[in-house]
Amino acid sequence: MNCISTNLKDCFVLEPQVFEDERGLFFESYNQSKFEEAIGKQVNFLQDNQSISKKGVLRGLHFQKGKFAQSKLVRVVQGEVLDVVVDLREKSETFGQHFKLNLSGKNNKMIFIPKGMAHGFVTLSEEALFTYKCDEYYHKASENGIIYNDETLQIDWGYPVKDIILSQKDEELPKFKELFP
Repeated sequence: MNCISTNLKDCFVLEPQVFEDERGLFFESYNQSKFEEAIGKQVNFLQDNQSISKKGVLRGLHFQKGKFAQSKLVRVVQGEVLDVVVDLREKSETFGQHFKLNLSGKNNKMIFIPKGMAHGFVTLSEEALFTYKCDEYYHKASENGIIYNDETLQIDWGYPVKDIILSQKDEELPKFKELFP
């Protein structure tokens, strides 16, 4: 497994070793000991989640706060998304900065997102099957988010704004400065 640092402290891109021949391909999508060795810390994943999204669906920017904050390992099984991570750790030297990367069922890349970061993605293909591991259970009272088009964050989603499809919940998310004045 190849582990690549991003511009966000403790956030990594992981590339599995893919074995491909005339029959198709094989790769180990998760191996706890290799994963922990690659990122340099122990993570106990407790919950796996999966979503299917149509083209133009934007989910995010989401996070859980407080003692229910989650680290995540995200990947796309089929299709393609632009994945975005924002550092919300106020004492971090990368606070308020973001990282983005195309994840797809073809490139097989994964992103490890540590606790204290917001996450979102927009679907670029006709449909995308997105999976992620979490090291904390979902806790409704701790969920929060930031509106995707926040002017402070200035994220270029690489997708026409007029064609973005949001849930009502995501349309009503607060701005970055409302959460971090």
